Amino acid sequence: MQTKFWSYIQLMRLDKPVGIYLVLWPALWALWLAAEGTPPGLVLVVFILGAIVMRSAGCVINDYADRHWDGDVARTASRPLATGAITPRDALLLFAGLCLVGFGLVLLLNPLTILLSLGALVLATLYPFTKRYTHWPQMFLGAAFAWAVPMGYAAVLGSVPYQAWLVFAITLIWTLIYDTFYAITDRDDDLKVGIKSTAILFGRYDLVIIGLLQSLMVLLLVVLGYWLQLGMAFWISLAVVVALFSSQLWQSRHRDPQACFKAFKQNHWVGLVILIGLIIDLA
Repeated sequence: MQTKFWSYIQLMRLDKPVGIYLVLWPALWALWLAAEGTPPGLVLVVFILGAIVMRSAGCVINDYADRHWDGDVARTASRPLATGAITPRDALLLFAGLCLVGFGLVLLLNPLTILLSLGALVLATLYPFTKRYTHWPQMFLGAAFAWAVPMGYAAVLGSVPYQAWLVFAITLIWTLIYDTFYAITDRDDDLKVGIKSTAILFGRYDLVIIGLLQSLMVLLLVVLGYWLQLGMAFWISLAVVVALFSSQLWQSRHRDPQACFKAFKQNHWVGLVILIGLIIDLA
């Protein structure tokens, strides 16, 4: 029983919480910006729990989609669906249950947020299957993660202003950055099994393009800062972000899989640093 329970924990990746942070930080950016300070307590709790639940659901449907391929990829060969510890039917039931829990949470919010949540469900379900047909699955993942941004604005304001779409774009580009690092770690195995990614598409220019995307993200953050007249704490946070991005590129310069995976995981600090800058400025 304990082994089966642990298999479900692994399937939802609750033992690897970095993905939760990567979903949560942009949602919290949106909530603090929309509220111009601390967001309502209920909204905050719903989005924190929603990030955990929907990231778990995303991992489950991702592993279901990849169940015939994960066994051939070194990093994913021990996942529960690949080893048979959990059946595909049980995985689908878990996915459905998590989606119901997530929808139950969003029902506590206003009608616009409930409507937008349907888009989040579609994107989360669609993403795992895109890597069979396009080299841009990271773009779909970015859209899925960034969808929390318009939802956050809607939950606080009852509307989605233009600035929400700038934050959406920042989140989308950020996901392209860190998930391309992630994809570099699997590139050789992905080429063997026919899975597509931006790491494969970018080829030997991968780090150059990641650097350009990092520069674009910082530029858009600068635009956001001037637009909203944010203060010193935000600008200090951007300086830290530039340092973190530079460190990630440097440590990944030889494209060592472990170094690239470390760069991927370190991106959660990027999101947290931005959030801290916003919280201090908007306090």
